This record gives sequence, structure tokens and C-alpha cells, in this order.
Amino acid sequence: MSSQSVSQPPVACRSLTKVFDGDRVVDDVSFELEAGTVTGFVGANGAGKTTTLRMLLGLVAPTSGDALVDGRPYRELAAPRRSVGAVLGGPGAHPAHAARTHLRILATAAGLPLERVVEVIDLVELDAHAGRRVGTFSLGMRQRLALAAALLGEPRILLLDEPVNGLDPPGIRWLRWLLRSLADDGRTVLVSSHLLGELAEIADRVVIIDRGRLIADAPLAELMQGQTGRFEDVYFRLAGTLTRPATATDVRSRP
Repeated sequence: MSSQSVSQPPVACRSLTKVFDGDRVVDDVSFELEAGTVTGFVGANGAGKTTTLRMLLGLVAPTSGDALVDGRPYRELAAPRRSVGAVLGGPGAHPAHAARTHLRILATAAGLPLERVVEVIDLVELDAHAGRRVGTFSLGMRQRLALAAALLGEPRILLLDEPVNGLDPPGIRWLRWLLRSLADDGRTVLVSSHLLGELAEIADRVVIIDRGRLIADAPLAELMQGQTGRFEDVYFRLAGTLTRPATATDVRSRP
């Protein structure tokens, strides 16, 4: 491992800005992620979460600022699937392909061993359905397949956009266990979700953006210190009210 990758945070956004047709969808956002943590990425629809993730994955070019993985843009990574796994809008599988076939295609394209396909199918609990065509899958099963694809390269970093969509209560509980286990194994996990209560169950830290601007970046325990309500209450006290990143003191001082 190079000295650059050792000294740099796994993920960093630095003054990240994206303008679409004069609209600043992401506006001067800066935060860093740490290895071995789950960070909840929170904001209303249109807040800029997905655009931020797309910039981190090299799918959208920043207007200004940097979206970095191990200190460099995603497109400069030598083996991106071994560095970053992502769930962004479903598995992207051909509906006529079996789930196992889809994962084998991805593994072959990335130069990964086919044995890894068996491992991730087992990990996401799709063993009984691996031979089924993806077009017959429920939304929850598609989410599990997307997670399997993200985990193929045993990445150190996971970027997940609404991975809970379509999961039933047991599936949500399973996902909570999986993400916590991955972080405890030293991986870096960034997960966006509208289910704030679920995020509060697993997140070590939260990053909140509102209308493209960063309004909070702090350990969840600090934000919740001295609060009698739920994380949802803290979020709504902050959203849209601050012009700088919030600290725990900001939250405790608000009515």
C-alpha cells in the first residue's frame, strides 16, 4: 500500500460543488470518513445526497472541489471494485439473466475469482434464488443482489444509497447486522436512508445536508447527548436552519 493511501482518509469531499443549469445542487460540501465506521448520510429528497455519491463514484464531474477515495478521484483507482463497492439505483442486471450469471459477468469483467460469487450469494442470503431470472425478483431481492455485486471485490469502502428500499423487517434487521459487521471488520461505510430510526441503530457518525449545503457532521452520540427525543427530532431541529456545520453544542442549545 502506498504512503498516499495510508495518509489519506478513505473518503473525502473537499469544497465539493455541483451546478446543474444554474442550480447549486451540492454547494461547498466538505467531510471525511474514517475506517471502521458507519456514517449515516441524511437529507430530504433533492438535498444533494445522490449527486454527492455519484461524484464520489466518478459518474458526475464536480463543478469545483474534490471527491476523493484514498486521496484520488475514483476514475484513477487501479482496481476500483476492490476499493469501493456501491449500491446506487439497483443491481443494473439484465432481467433475463439469472442472479448467479449476473454476478459472474461482473466478477469476470473485474478480474475477480468466480469463487467470490458463491461467497457473496451466501452472504446476502440469496442461495435459494441464485438460479432465478432477475426479472422475477422482488424489490427486496434486487436490493440484496445489488449488495452482493457491491461486495464482490471485498472492498474496503461501501457507498450505499437507500439500501433499505424494498426490504421487509427481517431484511432490514439483517442489513443492520451486515453493515455493522463490515464496519467492525475495519471497512468504511456511508449509507443514505430516509429511515432515520434505522440509521440511528447503526451509525457512528452522521452527515446531514440540506438544499445542497452541509449542516451537520458529527458523531451521533454527540448530537444525541442530552436529547430526550429521537434522532428524527434532532434532524428536524437542524434541517434548513443552520448555515454552517452543526456541533453537539448547536443541537443542545436549540429549543
